[in-house]
Amino acid sequence: VICQRAGTRQFLDLGSGMPTVGNVHEIAQRGDPQARVVYVDVDPVAVAHGRAILGADPGTAVLEADMRDPERILRHPDVRDLLDFDQPIAVLMVAMAHYLADEDGPQQALATYRGVMRPGSLLVFSHITNEDFPEEIRRGEEIFNAHLAEPMTARNRARISALLDDFDLVEPGLTYPALWRPDGPLPAGQDPRRSAM
Repeated sequence: VICQRAGTRQFLDLGSGMPTVGNVHEIAQRGDPQARVVYVDVDPVAVAHGRAILGADPGTAVLEADMRDPERILRHPDVRDLLDFDQPIAVLMVAMAHYLADEDGPQQALATYRGVMRPGSLLVFSHITNEDFPEEIRRGEEIFNAHLAEPMTARNRARISALLDDFDLVEPGLTYPALWRPDGPLPAGQDPRRSAM
């Protein structure tokens, strides 16, 4: 919604998975049929399905790449053909930043994306946090990382904030998803901290 209100017409979706019903291109093109979306994912299966689904849509592209290599993504011909970096862009890093380990240089990766974002651009960002439930999240992290190829790194609020140092936060800033501009009051008994995001 904030992207639509800002008039954002182009999107770079990092770690997009398969573009299914209600995905970025559908919502963006509903608001503006000329909106353009580049989906980026490291999984070749997700990319192949995405290309099969979106093959006829000239306003979309699906790129097989790793968000840890922003220079490659930002130089890729499909990205350069579809997105105009002289205009505002929305970079989507939703539930993905926790896959950037400290040794991956997450702050530098974000700064590289930030470098192509003109005034009026937006970063849509979420991150797993161990701020409120450190022991539970640590156990979950161990189980998750033992079974999957892409390990995650939960961070506390201070470490997540440091990743966003180059960005001006839109109100209400860094908070739990349920508290970021809710449509109405939260259901009774709902604890927003339980999202661990």
